[in-house]
Amino acid sequence: MRTKLTVISVVACLLAGPVLAADKASKQETIGVGTGAVVGALAGGPFGFVIGAAIGAKIGDEFHQKGVEVETLTSSLESSRSRVSELEQNVDSLNSGIDRLNGDLQRLHATSRPELLNLLKAGVEMDLLFRTGEHELPDSTRSRLGQLAASLSAMPDVRLQLDGFADERGDSAYNQGLSMQRAEYVRQVLQEHGVPAGRIELTAHGESSAADQTADSYALERRVSLTLFVEETPSLAANPE
Repeated sequence: MRTKLTVISVVACLLAGPVLAADKASKQETIGVGTGAVVGALAGGPFGFVIGAAIGAKIGDEFHQKGVEVETLTSSLESSRSRVSELEQNVDSLNSGIDRLNGDLQRLHATSRPELLNLLKAGVEMDLLFRTGEHELPDSTRSRLGQLAASLSAMPDVRLQLDGFADERGDSAYNQGLSMQRAEYVRQVLQEHGVPAGRIELTAHGESSAADQTADSYALERRVSLTLFVEETPSLAANPE
């Protein structure tokens, strides 16, 4: 019996060479060939070895492919987590910018109206950034925009210009409509918090070309530019206080 198994093992080794050398096999495929060959050899001799090796190779390759898929999905998940983190940082930065602008406006309005009007004659602009394909801001940003609007509602001389944009990916007609939706959404928030519609001007520009084809560059084009300004009038020039 031992002699028979030895002969089978020798034949198995001789036949396994071409099977494994035919291609650079993965570790799982190699294990599959070896396992299948041994089982096949014990069950059906040299011929059984070949059949077993082939079946084992197929099973091993399937395990290898599953492993590759898992690695790809893991890498994609890590990339998604990184992107979510970047988006959260962008939202935090945007919220901080709105808070800072609101605080400056309130301080100047309360203590130095001439300085405020001189500042706004040149225009003060900030960008409200949106996620891909969306026309609404995150709740935290919407809340801060509402607070800014409440401050602006008490400044009747201040006017607002809204310029809506979309990044250049996708259909141009769709992007034109999306840029309009974004600008209209911001106008709605401003109106809900006391800014009269007559003080708000709105323009939808559609696609805006990014500096380069990267996620960060595209993100900067998905925006509504909010500009605060005052118009020089005879009454304002005569009575700046």
